Amino acid sequence: MRSGAELTRIVVPQQGVGALPDAWRACVGTGRFDLALRSDYQESLALVQQEIGFRYIRGHGLLSDGVGIHRPYEHAGRRGVHHSFTYADQIVDAYLDLGIAPFIELGFMPEALAAGDQTVFWWRGNVTPPRSETEWADLVRATIGNLVDRYGLAQVRSWPIEVWNEPNLDIFWQGADQAAYHRLYEVTAHAVKEVDADLQVGGPAISPGADEWLVPFAEYVTDRGVPVDFVSRHAYTSGPAQHVPFGTHQTLMPADHLLEQFASPRKHLAGTALADLPVHITEFNSSYRPDNPVHDTAFHAAYLAPVVAAGGDLVDSFSYWTFSDVFEEVGIPAAIFHGGFGLLTHRQIRKPTYHLYAFMARMGRQVLARGTDHLVTRDDDTGRVTVLAWAPVDVTDVTASPDRHVVSLSVPVTAPAGSAFLLRSSVSDDAGNAWRAWCELGRPRSPRPAQLDALRTAAEPARSHRALPVVDGRADVDLTLTRHEVTLVEITPVVDETPPWCDDRRLLGQGGRDE
Repeated sequence: MRSGAELTRIVVPQQGVGALPDAWRACVGTGRFDLALRSDYQESLALVQQEIGFRYIRGHGLLSDGVGIHRPYEHAGRRGVHHSFTYADQIVDAYLDLGIAPFIELGFMPEALAAGDQTVFWWRGNVTPPRSETEWADLVRATIGNLVDRYGLAQVRSWPIEVWNEPNLDIFWQGADQAAYHRLYEVTAHAVKEVDADLQVGGPAISPGADEWLVPFAEYVTDRGVPVDFVSRHAYTSGPAQHVPFGTHQTLMPADHLLEQFASPRKHLAGTALADLPVHITEFNSSYRPDNPVHDTAFHAAYLAPVVAAGGDLVDSFSYWTFSDVFEEVGIPAAIFHGGFGLLTHRQIRKPTYHLYAFMARMGRQVLARGTDHLVTRDDDTGRVTVLAWAPVDVTDVTASPDRHVVSLSVPVTAPAGSAFLLRSSVSDDAGNAWRAWCELGRPRSPRPAQLDALRTAAEPARSHRALPVVDGRADVDLTLTRHEVTLVEITPVVDETPPWCDDRRLLGQGGRDE
């Protein structure tokens, strides 16, 4: 049943339909590169890696002055440039220690190399072209060369290298000058390949609504023999910003618009030399604003669930922007919940969307069935069957989403004992929802220790369990989801090891006789 009155049971086939792509956790976004020097940032990332396990992490500002790589100097009447990797090495070392590698974004422009003074963000990333292409190419070669020297060529060859960020927007690239970006890409890609021809370089890292940049980019790199190993793009579904003090509200398009954006590069590049290249969505989310509180809600987890479940069928990776609220594009966070689009708050409190990703990390490798409100997988090694289900959302009004939604499945389970163990974990408006608890606490700006403890407790998913009968290799699973609920059901075949003298009816010493 789909929020209606008549129950229709979906029969999940025994035979799998293919492997579950792991594009959903191939990469995750982060705030500016040098935030990784903070201990709370590293603690949050350690938690994310322990419970989810992303392969790559991408953020802005590797070449900005905060990391301090480009260091010009004067000596004996001559100008020189020293390349310092003190911070960059510390950051990448920390990433690798946590089991995650950089998805390298080459940007923004060091102030001393910039042709202009236009900047973006509170931390002033320079978004103008280099005043010297030669010096820029030297910087790129030195930076990538240091990574190769420090971490080994084999490892760095597996790290994608993206040229700039959203050059189609004037705020990120002076004048949104397409020809100037093409030239920057050409100089940069050649510099990367001069370090090693098998390093991966790509672009154009465009924002939503700029698909008209894709074919000219393909034509430029093809006509001029410029190397490109992957195509990148971003995906968001939010409308114009409606500003309030320390926050923003926006309309949203339905979530399937994100999947349409994922599919867009291959659609537009069909018939070009780039048609068969990997496609990386190097940023995606509902809103691009880090101060939009929708990111903190259970609505958001249910909204993104069908995207996270199906996006891997369309692209090679799609990177949630971002993993943590340790993020300062529009300034220092004004409160523990300030709308930050991190999976975690800056006090390591898990949000509902975090739990969506943690649930995905529990899914099996083999897909048995997909639907508009569910994904069913199996781990063939253990026979464990997992169901991810989500309630539908209404993007016009969060209170208009249905308050009850039923998913009814007949699931194949191999259980010789005729029984399985069902464990259910859920987040919703009423469970696993630290945002709602914070609101109920009066939205404290600086929660005290007891309040933080309460928020962490409230952030835990609701859990229940029961024995599940298995008849003729099948189990009926009936799930009633509340508003904005995302639920994970894990079904594990039971091997009954109960000894014959165990009788729970005798727990209080009554009834029965010892034999």
